[in-house]
Amino acid sequence: MRAALLAVIVLIAPQAALAQSCPEPLASARRLVLVTADKFTSTTATVQRFERAAPNAPWQLSGGPATGLIGHKGLAWAHAFRSLARKGEPVKVEGDKRAPAGFYKTGRSFGFAVSDRPGYLRITDGMTCVDDPSSPAYNTITTRSEIGAKVHGEKMWRAPEYARGLLVDYPSNRKVRAGSCIFIHLQLPGRTGTNGCVALPEPQLEAVQDHVQDGAVIAILPRQALDRFKGCLP
Repeated sequence: MRAALLAVIVLIAPQAALAQSCPEPLASARRLVLVTADKFTSTTATVQRFERAAPNAPWQLSGGPATGLIGHKGLAWAHAFRSLARKGEPVKVEGDKRAPAGFYKTGRSFGFAVSDRPGYLRITDGMTCVDDPSSPAYNTITTRSEIGAKVHGEKMWRAPEYARGLLVDYPSNRKVRAGSCIFIHLQLPGRTGTNGCVALPEPQLEAVQDHVQDGAVIAILPRQALDRFKGCLP
């Protein structure tokens, strides 16, 4: 009995150690949206959904693949993950039209229509995501009545791509100026890239919303970086 128990411990221990070495919030995640671009300069990516029973369990495919759009200029490492960048790999800055490579918690669903999704954020007149580093409201969603007319931001209530979407918990502030207003949103016909978000056709976007309802992580990476996270990703 004791020998069998020791054998189980030997098998589990390396997996536990590996999970602990994975970057957060990925290490503790049980649901994942994996966005994989061929290169840093790609404007499209493969989107897949995975889940697992526990942080040390293997990932299981639960949906996809689907093809989505990413930044008009491709990808760049987010400021929070800049230590992962290798020589020649870009690091994201405000206005670069690159999607941020890294790992982030997904947030609330949002959109123009009324919804019974828990925590749903309905986009109404005046709602703005501030991308102006001079504003204390940088990288937050607020209203024009709160910030006034001069602060630069995305007029979400007038942007058809925000008819359906998901917030991404993207770590950036006005000091680092590392990009703002990162979402998973609707892919519109004829578009070839985004300003830094991930865009999906509506059926696939709705499936992602369902998948992350109880909390999930989105990983945005170029294929050349996947091997740096062996044992962490599917």
